[in-house]
Amino acid sequence: MGGALVAASAPAAAGNVTITITDLRNTKGVVRACMTTVENVFPRCRRDPNSHRTVVEAAETITITFDNVEPGEYAIALLHDENEDGKANRVLGMAPKEGYGFSRDAPVRMAPPDWDDAVFTVSSASQDLTIKMRYFL
Repeated sequence: MGGALVAASAPAAAGNVTITITDLRNTKGVVRACMTTVENVFPRCRRDPNSHRTVVEAAETITITFDNVEPGEYAIALLHDENEDGKANRVLGMAPKEGYGFSRDAPVRMAPPDWDDAVFTVSSASQDLTIKMRYFL
């Protein structure tokens, strides 16, 4: 009698994603960071209940680590919320008044970047990213 050998693959181990944020124009307020796997909510990933989110005090350079990140495709959005009101303030309802940044330093034109410009792959290995904070004004 022959036996069948069934190989079950173990789920990929979670890794850590460490983000170094540079070029803040001042140390006022906080920086809000959000990392999501859901394309249609990016960059407003607070709409994703499974997103990784944190708020940290603004500083010259900031390091944030999201622990136990499951492998997958992610994008990160940052906001330098200088007045700590919890939203991205705008000038004349259009141009961002506060700093912003995105994974892969995705370009910002007349709107937030596309998912494809910001998306990166997380594996089981720890990953280090650097994101430059940008200011329109």
